[in-house]
Amino acid sequence: MMEISQIVRKLSYAAVLTLSLCGGVSAQTLNIGVRAGPLSMDPHFTAVGTHAEAVKHVFDTLVKSGNQLQLEPGLAESWRSVDATTWEFKLRPNVKFHDGSDFTAEDVKFSIERIPAVTGPNPTTTYVRRVKEVVIVNPLTLQIKTDGPAPNLPNDFVRLFVVSHTAAKDFSTADTAGQGFNSGKATIGTGPYKFVSWTPKEELVLERFDGYWGGKEPWAKVVRKEIPNDAARVARLKAGQVDLISRVPSSDVPTLERDSKLAVVKSESVYLFYVAFDIRDKVAQVTARDGSALPKNPLADPKVREAFDLALDREALVDVAMEGMGKPVSQFVTPTIFGYNKSLKVTQPDVKRAKALLAEAGYPQGFKVVFSFTNDRLPGDAAVGTSITQMLAAIGIEVQAAATPSAVFFPARTRGDYALAMAGWGTLTGEANYTLSGMFHSNDPKLKLGSFNVSGYGNPAVDKLIQEAGQEMDEAKRGKQLEEAAAILAKDRPSIPVASIMSAWAMQKSKVTLQNPRVDEDTLAMDIKPAK
Repeated sequence: MMEISQIVRKLSYAAVLTLSLCGGVSAQTLNIGVRAGPLSMDPHFTAVGTHAEAVKHVFDTLVKSGNQLQLEPGLAESWRSVDATTWEFKLRPNVKFHDGSDFTAEDVKFSIERIPAVTGPNPTTTYVRRVKEVVIVNPLTLQIKTDGPAPNLPNDFVRLFVVSHTAAKDFSTADTAGQGFNSGKATIGTGPYKFVSWTPKEELVLERFDGYWGGKEPWAKVVRKEIPNDAARVARLKAGQVDLISRVPSSDVPTLERDSKLAVVKSESVYLFYVAFDIRDKVAQVTARDGSALPKNPLADPKVREAFDLALDREALVDVAMEGMGKPVSQFVTPTIFGYNKSLKVTQPDVKRAKALLAEAGYPQGFKVVFSFTNDRLPGDAAVGTSITQMLAAIGIEVQAAATPSAVFFPARTRGDYALAMAGWGTLTGEANYTLSGMFHSNDPKLKLGSFNVSGYGNPAVDKLIQEAGQEMDEAKRGKQLEEAAAILAKDRPSIPVASIMSAWAMQKSKVTLQNPRVDEDTLAMDIKPAK
């Protein structure tokens, strides 16, 4: 019989071993605190940036977008323009899905054709709108036939997430997609992490895929915790409950930078705030100051829109509402985006001129309008929206501020429910035509253009330039067309750009480092490495 002392020694050894193993597992678990998460686990459901950020861990794209939005090989090793209306993609060999099945051209074809059937608010159809036909040449080669010359197709495909055609075949209608992907039955990708579970508005749990074609990731497990409240997210970082948080509130950046246990990384982004007008003839949410109906929509008047533009003190918005974490902007793309117009100047505030324009338009006493904006999507969105409300009041506009969760805001915005709204936008493909064709071309389902244009705006000159730029293979000519379209939009003001956004991440210095922060603000486990 074993002596008591031997039993104690063995139990002690077992306890130490257990703690050691637990510590090892814990050391390989990455806990990320994010402001917003996916709206579904179906990668084709919505084009919202925080949704794409989450599903990038599970699903790969045909073309990858680098940290500066440069195009890089993804599931496609190479691509070339065969003729004016044909792109050929050579696919990466020996790529496996999480269930062990082979990735082939059939999965790409299926994914492209699936998108129109399952997309929801902020439609992902914008990424495949130029595709006319998908021709499989062999298992690792496919040709994309387009509806005309499509120079931006590789840029669009940075958001073409590829699903397994076998796993998703029974979950590819609007009624079945959510059921299949949210349960995990169809959530089979080729990405670096496998889906484990998703609790909406709470957390997404992922497990490392050791068979990933891009190499084994250092984290055995990743937990993306959705913490929309900024103060709570910061508090959980300080308490050590998460290893890294994204979208640090600008007011907390100086404090966190002084904390010896933490590190802060800042980066400029392609995201910006803009104010959008509904310029259709009849809209809700706009009345005279006494609440009575107006004979026409004042926001349809260019003078009124110019008055709103002149009311905004962008420098003050950046310095105060954004606490320095941004820059005033003059257009809807940032300087690193192809098609940026260097000649456009930022509008300087002029309250006196703004009031005069309102009087000229027939509104010397102003009017009343509901102003909707998100309060949980981009850093400072609620503060910027509130500050804009006060600036509009200074020119005689009575504004009812409606700060709204993004889960409510985006479907309502897509339906055209808002007369006046502030939203965030990022040109995630690195090419201005993505933004101009989606937001400012006349909404034309036949041409598959203007899918995000719910305001009623349409200008034949802008439409022509956007269509020409969308087919111009000569890069210099395409750039001039995009710049000219931006100049017209600066005069028409269907929406007014306000400020670009600087992002900040904070992390446990002893555990993690963030390498090469992305200008699209994506917080990816693949960019986060162990500190030691």
